[in-house]
Amino acid sequence: MQTALTTENYRRFFTDPYYQSVLWSTLKISILCTVLSLVLGFPVAYSLAKSQSKRKSLLIILIVFPLLVGSVVRAAGWMVILGNAGFVNALLIHFGIVSSPIRLMYTPLAVVLGTTGVVLPYMILTLQSVLEGIDLSVEEAARNLGASPAVSFFRIVLPMATPGIAAGTMLVLILCMNAYATPVLLGGTGLTMMAPTVYEQISKASNWPFGSALALILMVVTLGTAVLSNLVIQRNHVKTMQS
Repeated sequence: MQTALTTENYRRFFTDPYYQSVLWSTLKISILCTVLSLVLGFPVAYSLAKSQSKRKSLLIILIVFPLLVGSVVRAAGWMVILGNAGFVNALLIHFGIVSSPIRLMYTPLAVVLGTTGVVLPYMILTLQSVLEGIDLSVEEAARNLGASPAVSFFRIVLPMATPGIAAGTMLVLILCMNAYATPVLLGGTGLTMMAPTVYEQISKASNWPFGSALALILMVVTLGTAVLSNLVIQRNHVKTMQS
């Protein structure tokens, strides 16, 4: 094990196809989970922001409640749902879609579903806080001037919600990139991501220098990707407002 300051551990990472594939898999899974949480979370956040119902507080509590449960417990729940004898396979067999259980556990799909379930409340709450600050009279004025609901949403609501989209995207992307329990429990040995790899190098292989190098690379890539996505969203926001 190297104890002196050296770049050998970084050279090892950038010359070993295995660790590059681990980083690439982490990026792909994280971006997919972020996009999925945005697509699923925006309608929920928009509905909550516009809602005047007395049940609104109850709905917010239901969204926050999963955050009180550890990610390990939630991953265990997904294991029950996606297992060979789980709910999904039982449903598919019941309706005759498949004749025997299909493999859902220990696949990228399981990791995406589990990770999205973990980060979705963060996306919803971030978007809701911004959407509630949008003056509803602006949207109503656009409709009074002849704009359709779709045009009003894409030309007024969506651009004004850009700060929330940017904040939610950055937060969720950072959480996904550094996910540990969900990839380990739902991905198994078939899918390795960066956070479990860092843990393996430090705790199991006792290779602290290489584990630290992996952690630093993960941090730099995570921050770089988050900042880049934020810049892209902000640039599109400026173009939309100018047009």
